Amino acid sequence: MRLTILGGGGFRVPLVYGALLGDHAEGRVSRVTLYDEDPVRLAAMARVLADQAAASGAADAPEVTATRDLDEALRGADFVFSAIRVGGLEGRAADERIALAEGVLGQETVGAGGIAYGLRTVPVARELARRIARTAPEAWVINFTNPAGVVTEAMSQELGGRVIGICDSPVGLGRRIARLLGVARPAEAWIDYVGLNHLGWVRGLYVGGRDELPRLLADERALESFEEGRLFGADWLRSLGAIPNEYLHYYYFNRETVRAYQEAKQTRGAFLRDQQRGFYAEAGRPEQPAGAALAAWDRTRAEREATYMSENREVAGVGEREESDLESGGYEKVALALMRAIARDERSTLILNVRNGSTLSVLDAEAVIEVPCLVDANGAHPVSVAPLPLHAVGLVTSVKAAERAVLAAATSGSRADAVKAFALHPLVDSVSVARRLLDGYAAEHPGLAYLR
Repeated sequence: MRLTILGGGGFRVPLVYGALLGDHAEGRVSRVTLYDEDPVRLAAMARVLADQAAASGAADAPEVTATRDLDEALRGADFVFSAIRVGGLEGRAADERIALAEGVLGQETVGAGGIAYGLRTVPVARELARRIARTAPEAWVINFTNPAGVVTEAMSQELGGRVIGICDSPVGLGRRIARLLGVARPAEAWIDYVGLNHLGWVRGLYVGGRDELPRLLADERALESFEEGRLFGADWLRSLGAIPNEYLHYYYFNRETVRAYQEAKQTRGAFLRDQQRGFYAEAGRPEQPAGAALAAWDRTRAEREATYMSENREVAGVGEREESDLESGGYEKVALALMRAIARDERSTLILNVRNGSTLSVLDAEAVIEVPCLVDANGAHPVSVAPLPLHAVGLVTSVKAAERAVLAAATSGSRADAVKAFALHPLVDSVSVARRLLDGYAAEHPGLAYLR
């Protein structure tokens, strides 16, 4: 099989390639094409992947090619992995700065920052979807481009069910809960997870048909021994009767989180921007010993993981991340499992971002949601889930309304639709603030020049 990675110079690409190196089954990915508009990032990432292949010692390591020609990258692809970042990390840092100046959250997928990122990413993602439909109509698209929910929904308008969004947060959360409950094989547990991307809740974890989550909720010591338990606190989790995705901390503790971000020496986007400048400069040097690029990537990734959501942990008073929390959900493993299930018709159950159909009655059929899905050669099929509780209905429908306004603005080019997207989001507290946010973002980002 052939895999094309859009955003092939991106920092997380070695995670995907590492997963491919470990797959030796029949029908595995044998060729990877990296596509990126930035030649420096593309060359640096090609060096890292070459070091990975050499370090693995695998005689059947997938062949890697790099190109800046989109049609060449897409032609003949069986799977297309979309991981682009419109505006780069400089754009993310600006999103955070402009939002925080207005006293609202600027995180890249949540609140004002997520709306700004969506407004400049959706037009690009739609055009990519059209190019894929023309050039590689049989390809399956796996979207990891943030904000993943609205971008997947935008691409699905062109590609239908052949685009599937992935995220590692639900997988990582489910794995941590299963480990605490002593589940010997976490992959065999059924996780009752439902919501939107970065806005979901684990409502149950079933082993042999029995829900084990109440046992965890009743154990305060166990609740406060893992990342989400420390972030939200045992009392709040018991009040909800569920374990929220870590991103819900931005909603439940918004005032405290915004203050922590305002007082931080540097926003997350600015930190990653500066960190990755150093990495790409080091990894991209033409004359360096074998393995040096991979070593630089490993060091940079370790620092990146250790500082993840540091402001939220400061608000919760929980200090540094523990070793058990540093393991991500492994979005590269989710992507590999998804490709294997489709390509080999190996039925699998994965938490994915897909069209709703009739799964959640509070949303229409075209809305992209994040739920457990059965995956086979025909794609991903959301399973039936119990209705959302009222507190979750309010958040899910409000955020989906803001996402729909983003999609409308990207189609109409209307500033009024863009203002509506900001103003409808539950973390933007005023229409006047929404208007000032749009003015600030439009002045900063050339990618928003289409709004009139």
